Amino acid sequence: MPGDTVEDTEALTETQAEVLATVTEMIGEIIGDEYIADLDVTWESMITEDLELESIEFVALAEKLRDRYGEQVDFVDWIAGLELDQIILLTVGQLVDFVVACLN
Repeated sequence: MPGDTVEDTEALTETQAEVLATVTEMIGEIIGDEYIADLDVTWESMITEDLELESIEFVALAEKLRDRYGEQVDFVDWIAGLELDQIILLTVGQLVDFVVACLN
């Protein structure tokens, strides 16, 4: 998995902070703004456990990432290379790091 997670959001780079905001917005669009309003989406938030994204929502997230960042952010290919336990434990921070790495 790409990079270590950043414990303190103040330590995020400008790019990480921008991608975190974009990913959080995308997740809100997928699971519903009213649902995400009750959640505190952080770098450490687990995508499946804390945000409760299901497989069909992963597909929607992949499409949104591709639409926003282009083909260089191949979420489907990246996820396909992970073990099931890695997918279950995937955090928002790891996703952000993946996107940032693809953009660089």
